[in-house]
Amino acid sequence: METFFGFLGGVGMQEILVIGLFVLIFFGAKKIPDFMKGLGKGVKEFKEGVKEVKQDIESTP
Repeated sequence: METFFGFLGGVGMQEILVIGLFVLIFFGAKKIPDFMKGLGKGVKEFKEGVKEVKQDIESTP
């Protein structure tokens, strides 16, 4: 698990569980799938934007 959550730094499994519990209480079980879907779309659009900028930089003479 340490390699998977390596980007979180010093956050341990207990902290992640507390954050997850807070999100579950705050958003409710029915809204979490919609929230994650929106988050996934946002990440996908961000990656596409970065890819386009990278292509523009590489194609500039």
